[in-house]
Amino acid sequence: MQHLRLGRAITLEFIPAADRVSPPETDGFALTMLATTARGDAYTFEEYDRVIADAGFRRSELHPLPPTAQQAVVSYKD
Repeated sequence: MQHLRLGRAITLEFIPAADRVSPPETDGFALTMLATTARGDAYTFEEYDRVIADAGFRRSELHPLPPTAQQAVVSYKD
């Protein structure tokens, strides 16, 4: 008997642009993580996408959540 492995995961985070210094709100979060934690950082969508793909998800989408600076990564296993 085969088991279907379908699902979705949602990651809510401050995600910087590929340049890692914009937008300003996300840049401030990344600086706070680097300054106050041993290994903290803010990761780009491309970095999240690689990690999520390694976990077996087929695709991920980035969704802005205005008016906040946070974004949602919705990942699909189906």
